[in-house]
Amino acid sequence: MAVQIDVDEGVMTLTLDRADQLNAFTHELQRDFAVALKGARDDQIRAVIITGAGRGFCVGQDLAEAQADRDAYGRLGDHYIPNITALHALQKPTIAAVNGAAAGAGLSLAAACDIRIASIRAKFVPAWINIGLVPDAGGSYFVPRIIGYARALEWFATGRHMKADEALAVGFVSEVVEPGDLLDRATEIAQQFAAMPRLAVGMTKRALEASARATLAGQLQRERELQAVAIESEEYADAVGAFLARTG
Repeated sequence: MAVQIDVDEGVMTLTLDRADQLNAFTHELQRDFAVALKGARDDQIRAVIITGAGRGFCVGQDLAEAQADRDAYGRLGDHYIPNITALHALQKPTIAAVNGAAAGAGLSLAAACDIRIASIRAKFVPAWINIGLVPDAGGSYFVPRIIGYARALEWFATGRHMKADEALAVGFVSEVVEPGDLLDRATEIAQQFAAMPRLAVGMTKRALEASARATLAGQLQRERELQAVAIESEEYADAVGAFLARTG
């Protein structure tokens, strides 16, 4: 498979595995990624890490394949849109462990994750403009929401490379670590999520995501509805019971 899957203590790590091509997307890689994302929906999986094999995270679409099949509309509809939608819909935290270059749709993939941890060797490249294309795979949706419209426009419309330290400074990534520490740190964060009540984590993720488009009144009502579900859960009963037992 072009995506390696590892599961350990509720954490699923998906490694894009076309290292010789810096993990550029092909039809095969997209199909394997779709299968992996379907598996990530299992309730036993509490957090997901996405990374790349070798020295790259993902440099976007394989241009040799794109030249042979120039149906961008079909390719986006058949692969990119379903996969980014499936990733965003996961009811559990997702972490991009960016080990090297994240360009084009690879940049979008990192942006679609909830959290980004970068190696000091990582770089982020909105490569579309350099070949006369526009952002795709969700890049134009996620990036402005992370770093703001003005920064996103300047970055995307110039196509310049952003190194890990700048990505940290503008808030695109939350941490920068040494290359050898990247997966360990991503796994540490994922395990922290995995230890928390699954239903509450998933609903917290959805509440925060919805808040960007909500009115105060609408968000207060959403919180009310989610809390009514959470308070009836076994997770709540077990956690409160344990707390009372410790303090009683």
